[in-house]
Parts: sequence; C-alpha cells; structure tokens
Amino acid sequence: MSLLHFSGHQHFRHRLVLSILSGKHVKIDKIRPEDKNPGLRDFEISLLRLLEKITNGTLIEISVTGTAILLKPGVILGGPLTHDCPLSRAIGYYLEPIIMLAPFCKTPLQLTLQGITTDENDLSVDLLRTVTLPHLQPFGISDGLELRIKKRGAPPAGGGEIQFHCPIVKQVKTLNFVEPGKIKRIRGVAHAVRVNPQFSNRMIESSRSILNRYIPDIYLYSDVYKGDESGKSPGYALSLLAESTTSAMHCAEAISKPGVVPEDIGLEAARALMAEVNLGGCVDRKHQIIILLMMVLGSEDVGRCRMSEPTPRTIQFLRDVKQVFGTSFKIVPAEAGSNQLLYSCYGTGYINANRALA
Repeated sequence: MSLLHFSGHQHFRHRLVLSILSGKHVKIDKIRPEDKNPGLRDFEISLLRLLEKITNGTLIEISVTGTAILLKPGVILGGPLTHDCPLSRAIGYYLEPIIMLAPFCKTPLQLTLQGITTDENDLSVDLLRTVTLPHLQPFGISDGLELRIKKRGAPPAGGGEIQFHCPIVKQVKTLNFVEPGKIKRIRGVAHAVRVNPQFSNRMIESSRSILNRYIPDIYLYSDVYKGDESGKSPGYALSLLAESTTSAMHCAEAISKPGVVPEDIGLEAARALMAEVNLGGCVDRKHQIIILLMMVLGSEDVGRCRMSEPTPRTIQFLRDVKQVFGTSFKIVPAEAGSNQLLYSCYGTGYINANRALA
C-alpha cells in the first residue's frame, strides 16, 4: 500500500481530502513539535472525528504527543449526520473539505453543523452558500445541492446551525472555463445579530457609496435573525459577490471587529471585492483549490480554467496533487501582458466507486 508522507500542521485539510479520495494511507508528522502546546488542536481533532463520521472503516491513529497522525481511509458513506464544531474555528473550516468529498459519497449527504457561522479565518457560510456551491455546477453537481443557514452564530460563543445537502455523482464533468466576461451584477448579504438592526443598513449604504460608481445592478440584502436564531454573541458582517456575464464569480467579506463602526466594515468589504475583481480570472483566490481538485477528478479529457496567480496554499495543493494522483498542471499566461494564468490538466477520470448502485 502506498503511504503518503507529509510534515507540518499546514495544509492539513486538503491532505486528508486527497488521502480519502485516492484511498492512499497518509502519515502527517511534525505537527507543531516546537510549540509550547505541541500537537493537534481541538479543531483538527474535531475535523478528524467528522471525517470518521462521514466515512466507514477509516482508521485514525494519533501519536501520544499528538504531533503525528496516520490515516487509513475507508469508503465515503454520507447519509444524515450531525456534528458539533468547537468554537476555535468557524463552520467554514469543516465544511470546505466536506464539500470536496460530498459528491463522492455512497448515499446523498445531509449534514447538520453547529458552531460559529462567520469568523475572519475561514469562509463564512454566506460565501459557501452563494459562491462555493454554484462553483460546483459546471462539474455537473447541482440537483439538490443546498446550504440552509438555520441560526447565525457570531464568535466567541457561536450557537449557529447550518444544514448542508449534497447529491452524489458518478463522475464529474470536464471544466472548460476560460472566458472571464465582464462584471454584470453585484449581490450581497449583510447580517447583524444581537446588535442594533440598523447596522445592516449602515454597512449596505457605505459599501454602496463605492460600488455605485461602477455598476447599476447592485442588490444588497439585509438578513434578519430574531431571538434564538441569532446565536449567543453579538456580531455583524457583510459578504459581497460580483458575477460576470459568463457567470464567473468573485467574492469578499468583512466582519465586525471591536471598536470598528459598521460603515468601515462596509467600505472594507467593497474594497476587498474590488481587489478580487481587479485580479481577474474566472475563479477568485478563495476557490482556486476546490476548482483545481474537481479538474483533477474530471473525466479523462483536458480541463481548462483561467485564474489569477496561485496563492501559497494553492501552490502547495498542486504539489500534493502531483504526489497523490500524479497529475501535474500546465500553467501558462492567459494572454500577453496580463497577469492571469491558464491552468490546464488531464483529468484522472475518477469514478465514484462508493455509490450505491440503484
């Protein structure tokens, strides 16, 4: 059995995903050995528990000090599941790897996660719902794919809850997405929980002051949660997405910080969105990895996608993909004088062998 060997606590999630999809055993060592609190953190252990729930027959061995783990992947099972996420990371931390695995389950996944819905480290549930899930449509994963935000949960006390439903596919389609198009509309969701409900409108107005200069079709929605649905802590945030004529999406968000007025949050989100759009391409930086993974798993044909320069995370992911699936990408400038790149690879023709045969 081929054993994959990685070191360090970084890129922990996508390495586990690659291991489970490829069926290869993975050993990760040197997890924070020099730290005064060495080994795995609670959110990493919780992620391992979640992966254990979603699969059948997965063996996870953690060393005594917690600085090394060995994962022997089983079959990806799916079905109805509930998981309580620790409050050290947001739900997005757990949901991102799950979205990569969910289409290859044996039965359609119905997952309920509880915890923090929005924080500054991970993708918020709003962006996962409005941007990440539509990114799966070109790959043929769309019917019955949804994310419902039942309760909001702001840090530090959380109390949010989401439901994620994902259909299963036999095989993902080959992607050919090279026309970024022109931005035609901007959409956004502002939410404010356990604070003055006017905060949403203040964020919306200040971000409009920037966005209105560029494009008329702007719709920013103020999401209202009352009582128990608004979680346990006060907080507010604004998520924005810009969609182009070829349905390329770019997203950005800004989250409340102590002592910062809602107007500044609105401006911060709008400027972040402008920076993403300025980078161009068909996929924004936050979604490079999931798109590239689906391209690798695509049918045995050449998949192409145009994106901006890879982030450090994406670069490491490309290296890991080459080690696990043996697939390397051809990356060339999209056109002379532009800083956008054309990523192309030959799909592995990954077939969902876990699928319950109807």
